[in-house]
Amino acid sequence: MTVAGILFDPFLPWPVLAALAGLALMGVALALWRGLSGWGLRGLTLVVILIALANPSLQHELRTPLSNIVLLAVDQSASQRLSDRAAQTEAAVKSVEAQVAAMPNTVLRKVTVGDAAGDGGTLLMGALKRAMAEVPRDRIAGAILVTDGQVHDMAATPDMPAPVNVLLTGHAKDWDRRLVISAAPAFAIIGEPVKLRLRIEDQGNPPPAAGHEAQVAVSVDGGAAQTFSVPVGRDLELPVTLRHGGLNVLEFQTPAQPGELTDRNNSAVVQINGVRDRLRVLLVSGEPYAGERVWRNLLKSDASVDLVHFTILRPPQKEDGVPVNQLALIAFPSHELFVQKIDKFDLIIFDRYRRRGILPTEYLDNVRKYVEKGGAVLIEAGPEFGSADSLYRSPLAPVIPVKPSSRVIEQGFRPAITTLGERHPVTEGLEAYAPKGKDGKPGWGRWFRQIDMTADPGSEVVMSGVEGKPLLVLAHEAKGRVAVLASDQAWLWSRDFEGGGPQLELLRRLAHWMMKEPTLEEEALSASASGQEVTITRRSLTEAKREVTVTGPDGKAVTLPMKEVAPGRYVAQFHAPTIGLYRLVQDKLKAVVGVGPSAPKEFEETIATASKLAPLVAAHKGGALRLEDGVPEIRQVRAGAQAVGRGWVGITPRNAYVSTDVRVEPLLPGWAVLVIAALLALAAWLIEGRRPTRA
Repeated sequence: MTVAGILFDPFLPWPVLAALAGLALMGVALALWRGLSGWGLRGLTLVVILIALANPSLQHELRTPLSNIVLLAVDQSASQRLSDRAAQTEAAVKSVEAQVAAMPNTVLRKVTVGDAAGDGGTLLMGALKRAMAEVPRDRIAGAILVTDGQVHDMAATPDMPAPVNVLLTGHAKDWDRRLVISAAPAFAIIGEPVKLRLRIEDQGNPPPAAGHEAQVAVSVDGGAAQTFSVPVGRDLELPVTLRHGGLNVLEFQTPAQPGELTDRNNSAVVQINGVRDRLRVLLVSGEPYAGERVWRNLLKSDASVDLVHFTILRPPQKEDGVPVNQLALIAFPSHELFVQKIDKFDLIIFDRYRRRGILPTEYLDNVRKYVEKGGAVLIEAGPEFGSADSLYRSPLAPVIPVKPSSRVIEQGFRPAITTLGERHPVTEGLEAYAPKGKDGKPGWGRWFRQIDMTADPGSEVVMSGVEGKPLLVLAHEAKGRVAVLASDQAWLWSRDFEGGGPQLELLRRLAHWMMKEPTLEEEALSASASGQEVTITRRSLTEAKREVTVTGPDGKAVTLPMKEVAPGRYVAQFHAPTIGLYRLVQDKLKAVVGVGPSAPKEFEETIATASKLAPLVAAHKGGALRLEDGVPEIRQVRAGAQAVGRGWVGITPRNAYVSTDVRVEPLLPGWAVLVIAALLALAAWLIEGRRPTRA
């Protein structure tokens, strides 16, 4: 296509030409005032001269038209897979592609948008903005969005130079029921009710059969569910009591209703960390020795521990002439501690305690019952443990997992972790705390006393001492736990004797294992999720090939092999394909893990609506049409006109082009201009010479 135009390139600056034009006008006016008959021709002569000074040229431009570009943004997020929206989308895309292909000088650029990483939702505006950046702005004839209208990045809306139209999927009669957890704490105290606020809401056009109440089942860690009746459309607070420390996974679910879009938002997962209010520990110290304050210092350093500590220095029957009012400030509350409030303690520690008649056999029998009901007892043994006054020779003996002899080994030895101890969470990895000795090799400092004893079958010997004899023995007794440390020399590590050792870490783990800390369980199955990457961990004291069965929120199960990454620790990793609750089963152990948020953003609002996109389409003279009424026709409209109507949407041709050749030629040659000016001046002179001047 060739386009011609006039181009001016003046010989003099435009202000000078304007001044000359003013003088010429004044001269013509003067000739007219004096009555000169040739004033018109003189004016034309001056005009010709001024035009010649403006240097007009004829420009010929060869233009190649550029095609118009129509942007097609297709939403293929999770909410677009509900009902028949995928089929509607496919049919609309095919129709738009065919119609644009039939238009002259028009091409289509399609961009597809899926689910954003994590729980970002549908980022349709960002995709449209990136598509615009890849093409010239002056070629964009319009944008067509095929979506359900649930867009989550409206803040990124681009400035469109052409009409924007929305082809809306879904149906006007759609409805959906959703369960919303509006308030849930991240931490809660074990055994105390915690309130969670939830709401059941119906979106769209629910039928009358949906009712005004819904049943909500609540389960903790995949256990038996409790059912509550919840009014629809109103907030309700539910009390939930956590059963154990660590991560508690709560699942809330309401039954699917006939006709609703999806049941993916009928459930929600909440993860709450269970913590103890205060750990109550009773420490009973017997005969004084150098390490008597080790346990007290350890427990007092933990702000979450309530410690009750009594040291029994003297039996009541001892006669040494000391007045009674000088023996103690307060009486030892043995009846209150060992009868009335014994069940209030999480852990009882006997530190080199020997029977001296202060605690009657009935009290020690209460301690045995306390263990069988789920309590924990730790015995740090000294020489008295093998004597006639030993706790082993008391009603507490049935729950003590060792049998002491009367032998006390007095020689230096280095505590060692047994093969079983390498797999046990109490002693696993303690070698990393071993300092380097003078020879450069890592090793712990020596202890110098060990009580000879034999471990009962079924108990767990995690540390050994002289000649491989049991040094630290752990056992599950009925519902409780018992530990026996066959030496009173652990304090040497805290004094850095011969480099010391992990005394603080060992005693801390031991105390928390006895108080049933979930992370220190010997046989445990757990999982953690980072995004949609799930890591499954199995702890075990036995060696065997292990597999874990994972059941997803859609009910599909998959079996994964587990790899032993450390003694007693097996790991499996997998990518969760969808967000939701996954159930894990390995041997007789079960666990659950929640992947993603409690309510995925794609299923927070599932009803197709153009309300979010309405400001965008209105600002660009477009509109939103439902695909259930049929795929609209695409028409070309002039710029600024309304680009939507009944059964059609419009695009605006931009008439963009690129110039391939430009030629510039003088409008008239210089000699022609001079001839014309001379002829006009001569004609004016002749006319003035033939006619008399007006007086």
